[in-house]
Amino acid sequence: MCGIIGIVAKSNVNQCIYDGLTVLQHRGQDAAGIVTYDNKHLYLRKGNGLVKAVFSANDMIRLQGNMGIGHVRYPTAGSSSSAEAQPLYVNSPYGITLAHNGNLTNANELKEELYKQDLRHLNTDSDSEVLLNVFAHEIQKLHKLRINEEDVFNAVKALHKRCRGAYASVAMITGYGIVGFRDPNGIRPVVYGKRQRDNGVEYCIASESVALDVLGFELIDDIKPGEAVVITAEGEVFTHQCAENPQYSPCIFEHVYFARPDSIMDNISVYKARLRMGEKLADKILKTYPDHDIDVVIPIPDTSRSSALELANRLGVRYREGFMKNRYIGRTFIMPGQTQRKKSVKQKLNAMDLEFRGRNVLLVDDSIVRGTTSEQIVKMARDAGARKVFFASASPAVIHPNVYGIDMPSPEEFVAHNRSVDEIAEEIGVDWLIYQDLDDLIASCHRGNKNIEHFDCSVFDGQYITGDIDQNYLDEIDQRRNDNAKKDELERENEILGIHNSN
Repeated sequence: MCGIIGIVAKSNVNQCIYDGLTVLQHRGQDAAGIVTYDNKHLYLRKGNGLVKAVFSANDMIRLQGNMGIGHVRYPTAGSSSSAEAQPLYVNSPYGITLAHNGNLTNANELKEELYKQDLRHLNTDSDSEVLLNVFAHEIQKLHKLRINEEDVFNAVKALHKRCRGAYASVAMITGYGIVGFRDPNGIRPVVYGKRQRDNGVEYCIASESVALDVLGFELIDDIKPGEAVVITAEGEVFTHQCAENPQYSPCIFEHVYFARPDSIMDNISVYKARLRMGEKLADKILKTYPDHDIDVVIPIPDTSRSSALELANRLGVRYREGFMKNRYIGRTFIMPGQTQRKKSVKQKLNAMDLEFRGRNVLLVDDSIVRGTTSEQIVKMARDAGARKVFFASASPAVIHPNVYGIDMPSPEEFVAHNRSVDEIAEEIGVDWLIYQDLDDLIASCHRGNKNIEHFDCSVFDGQYITGDIDQNYLDEIDQRRNDNAKKDELERENEILGIHNSN
């Protein structure tokens, strides 16, 4: 999962892109990058770490220009090298930079095509570099000194025919402008907006609407599945549907976990969707445990707060904040390696005894993936004096891998793998456990936009909407994603860097 942003303005965009990436930091904490264009020159700075760590004052001064793009990345298996921090760049044609959120499911096939047919060299293992080179090649085939919006749309049309999977991308064509485009299923989110300045109108493309809000841009629309938006350096805007058969199928896990609640995605308020998740979950609790003895509902911060609050209201039970969060610790779901995750949970949350002691507590979380975090949090609640601990998940059990840009672990590492709900409850140490039903989760999100044909719910139901995922592909990504593979990858990098474990 990543965050992207692109801005065409009437003055320097460096600070705006920096601020936008800071707002999108929840989408990726592993690496960050910005590239700007000024007077026929590109200025690039990227590296591993949080936005505030990657960019110094001198970096910001050097990033001159009225046009630029930025990216934040979260760690994925086999992509922890700073060489794969984005934006990525190709010299020919024109000089094109690109930032990408998602995952190409036919990246290996495309790599071979790019080498054997397009005669292009790839310098990393990143599928984003594959996407960039496909886009660049399709533009280069036009053999034009100067291009226009129709040329860009034709290149995106050709790209859609070659690329499969998920991609919400922003690309900057040197001297010409910025292009935002989205895969024909619209799996990953991307929006665009405008703001009025004394010297003209400025435009922004970003992963989430909250970035537009904070920067003072008015939301125009989502980039629709298969659509491309061209914003020239002069501020002209062109849009075009570039896919032959687009189908609205956004990732529902964005609403469950990744997106900020103050974002609007595909005309759906993430906050309201999470409130409805809480309503549905409360109704299921009342049906399943009509004589429940819950004293207090406590969310596991932060993404479950909206659902937990509405659930408590529906149940007529007190809502309390029982965990205090250290906001300087990253999100444990997107941390590589089980050891680092376990250590992080203890540093991240602290239970307040007065909210737990002698009470029957219902803990609410957005989802349960490995169960390691849940198990530790349940133990915290019991250590704080809770008499009984119940657990509710605002989403169904995660039992299938994600192939569209969320680097979930190997399925064997899921706590729900080959376990019943009662067995999962025993594993994480709760008195009872309840999951949201998938139909209720879909209804919670679909109510915001009836035009969405269906959601990508593959982590819950194993139905991959691109239709190109088989067991061989799942086995391949499983090898790259399990914790042992990540450990081996880290050890290889440390060896290359000359870092040795003294233990």
